[in-house]
Amino acid sequence: MAAPPRAESLVLLERFVTALKAKGVVTEAEIETQITRTDRASPEIGARMVARAWTDPAYRALLLSNGSAAAEAEGVSMAGMPPLGVLEDTETLHHLVVCTLCSCYPRAVLGYPPHWYKSAAYRARAVRDPRGVLAEWGTVLPAGMEVRVVDSTADYRWMVLPRRPAGTEGWDAQRLAAIVTRDHLVGVALPRTP
Repeated sequence: MAAPPRAESLVLLERFVTALKAKGVVTEAEIETQITRTDRASPEIGARMVARAWTDPAYRALLLSNGSAAAEAEGVSMAGMPPLGVLEDTETLHHLVVCTLCSCYPRAVLGYPPHWYKSAAYRARAVRDPRGVLAEWGTVLPAGMEVRVVDSTADYRWMVLPRRPAGTEGWDAQRLAAIVTRDHLVGVALPRTP
């Protein structure tokens, strides 16, 4: 009797990894580091980065000029990852991140992409009708605000630095990070005070 497809794929993966290690392409330590990094990745990392940018002008400048270096400054290893760009929302400009080809996503700082981000419907409609997609999320922007759709790719990943909500003056970074979600970091929603 043949093994279930999942079991077969695991056997193939194990053989592949064994071959890579035997040829010196990868070490066991590198594999463990990658697994640990992947297991720790979550939207809370991106939220902390945003909150720090809202409270620390020097970090904000770093985040906007070199997202990968800003992630490293937060203790996130970006080794082997595509560069991370950060898009700043303003009073007149809102960013919406999409990957039109598949589901390229800054996993090191946002964790795994949600199912809707990978869907063909989101990928197509975000480009064709960004305001309509945003409205479905309850995000209604002023008529004069530009919506810029930015395509994440295998070569470059993006996240959004949303505008800091009014009424959060005097909040520390930890409290600010608690109001930032994955949806804010890809631009489908706006952070609000509770």
